[in-house]
Amino acid sequence: MQVLYPPKVRFRLGQLAAHVVVALIALVVIGGATRVMEAGLACPDWPLCYGSFLPGRQMNLQVFLEWFHRLDAFFVGIVLIIQFALSLYWAKSLPKWLPWTYGVLTLLVAFQGFLGALTVLQLLPSLVVVAHLAVAFTLVAIMSGVTQKLLSPGRSIFPTWVRFLGFLSLFSVIGQSLLGSRVASSWAAHRCLNYGESCNLLAFHRASALPVTFLVLAFVIISFIQKDVFINQWPFFLTITFLIVLQIFLGFFSIQLGMSEPALIIGHQLVACLLVAFIAALTCKGEGINSSCQSFFKTESTLETCHG
Repeated sequence: MQVLYPPKVRFRLGQLAAHVVVALIALVVIGGATRVMEAGLACPDWPLCYGSFLPGRQMNLQVFLEWFHRLDAFFVGIVLIIQFALSLYWAKSLPKWLPWTYGVLTLLVAFQGFLGALTVLQLLPSLVVVAHLAVAFTLVAIMSGVTQKLLSPGRSIFPTWVRFLGFLSLFSVIGQSLLGSRVASSWAAHRCLNYGESCNLLAFHRASALPVTFLVLAFVIISFIQKDVFINQWPFFLTITFLIVLQIFLGFFSIQLGMSEPALIIGHQLVACLLVAFIAALTCKGEGINSSCQSFFKTESTLETCHG
């Protein structure tokens, strides 16, 4: 079966989508830092901060984190709206599913803004914080998959049952991350470690890490067995394996240090977000990425980078 090479418009949208994935990951990490540094209410109003776009006299580290988190979210929303408009304008040159997908992403960004407003106006309710993170991970997963679909046209590199295992791994990582967010936003970890109270939620989070790890590694190992896939995609397998091991160590040391090291907690959320992005990208990868990039750059520039 001959792989259809992506046209210039499709490839450029894929490049832009890859940059949006990076921006979304940064947004999740900044949001995690905002929560860890107890800066979620540093700006008491919404959408402005102390009644202005750029607070001056009130600016400190906590205010900066909350303000920059909102600014990054604003720019991500604008770029997604632009992508949605471009997908409608060039609809004839693009896959039929793309405008619909960008339409859903635009609605998700609007809903994410609504949840962000609720976290401030309702004084950080735990369930709203968890929902806010759930939408963020959903955006990362979808955008990572869209990036690969745009840059990697053609048939999937995996058979259907392996792709199902990949999506199951993806959902398990997201679920485990949301459970961790519930533990953190309800202060269950601090109450358990300091006072011996509310330990059930923390214990469940720690216990569920084992089956999630097993599921992700099973996806990697089964994919690894397919020789052609391994030769072309070994950086993905190596990265996912490294991230899952790193995540275990970060979680272990965070607990051992009594959740007192912000860098470990922020790193824990960063690695979770990277796992979501990489598993989604690998699961959605098509067969045509390498030949597509080479074909495109023959007429473009040999100095340009193949993103994604």
